[in-house]
Amino acid sequence: MTLTLYTNPQSRGRIARWMVEETGAPYEAVILDYSTTMKDEGYRAINPMLKVPAIRHDDRIVTECAAICAYLAEAFPEAELDPRPGELADYYRWLFFAAGPLEQAVTNASMGVTPNENQQRMVGYGDFARVIDVLEQAVGRAPYIAGDRFTAADVYVGSGVMWYTQFGLVEKRPVFLDYIARLQERPAYRRAAEKDDAALAAAASGDQGG
Repeated sequence: MTLTLYTNPQSRGRIARWMVEETGAPYEAVILDYSTTMKDEGYRAINPMLKVPAIRHDDRIVTECAAICAYLAEAFPEAELDPRPGELADYYRWLFFAAGPLEQAVTNASMGVTPNENQQRMVGYGDFARVIDVLEQAVGRAPYIAGDRFTAADVYVGSGVMWYTQFGLVEKRPVFLDYIARLQERPAYRRAAEKDDAALAAAASGDQGG
């Protein structure tokens, strides 16, 4: 079976790249440009939202980073990234917390949108401060988000913690920094970062061949 990653190194595609690297599976990376190839009809057939990342696994297509992480964990069980029975609840709880309330809260805050008391009942996350406090509790309970073992949920949740703190969207609390340090030691994370950084450098130099 073939695995293709459609991505751009300046996007959430870095999450998917890291997850693919964690599986250890061979894959092809197709680097798309925001203004050209990402809008082509060929890619529209892959993801009609015209955004990255997306993966094609043989004849199956998956989009959305959280879904890609969960799918690849199940598709490549030998990598042991999917949850064990005792990890199921925390795995799915925090994976979807990060994809839903956390991302929505951070996005709104970054745009200067602060829901009033009545709107807080509608937005799905309440208020920003509460979301970040809950994230801190989730990350601080154990070495990894589902317990003592790294899983695919850490790729997604951890990427969010990395980005949000890096860009000043979430304060750099000690719990977050400790979690980030553990994740950045992973060989797959380092390989993915090196490949994306190389792709970014190639794009900057005008070399589209890599």
